Amino acid sequence: MKTEVLDLHKSQQFIEKFINIPKSQIINSIKELTIKAPLVLKIISPDAIHKTEIGGVIIVHRKEEIESSFNELISIAKNNKIHLKGILAQEFIEGQQLIIGLKKDSTFNHVILFGLGGIFTELLDDVSIRKCPITINEAQEMILELKSKKLFEGFRNIKLNINALKESLVAVSKIPQKHKSIKELDINPFILNSKEGKAVDARVVLEK
Repeated sequence: MKTEVLDLHKSQQFIEKFINIPKSQIINSIKELTIKAPLVLKIISPDAIHKTEIGGVIIVHRKEEIESSFNELISIAKNNKIHLKGILAQEFIEGQQLIIGLKKDSTFNHVILFGLGGIFTELLDDVSIRKCPITINEAQEMILELKSKKLFEGFRNIKLNINALKESLVAVSKIPQKHKSIKELDINPFILNSKEGKAVDARVVLEK
């Protein structure tokens, strides 16, 4: 079966009807930028699925660093000979990095998985899985199943909006009801802080 892999920008457009995403725009020059620092700049290319591995993601803390960071990403794209569709500028969101994913399973159909995100996803292998769709209570159970559950209980005074997380888990679990062709969805990271949770990076694979 053929599949279509959506780039970050298209993936975000796909999921934003269900889950919050950061303010973002695709730019081809600095003059087009409307988002203020601190912000994140990311290479958008079908050839760069794992952007961090080629240095294709730069956090820009100050306005003065924007132009040099933009130019650096253009150079990285040229040096790696990848087809560049543009640079995604995104508001910078601070918080805990989590992963929320969907997989089409041959036995259970669509399942949702949840765990620690960012670089810890593969390192810790700390995930919880349920059949889609889930309820708020099941979202709570998924959180409590993690080895790292203390993180969500005020560990070292880290405050996280657990209600926003549970609502996001439920919303993602309902996506396959409207999009049965979805084969995979990886939101990594989903960033959660004391105020909100947002899908900062996403990858969608559709069956054609």
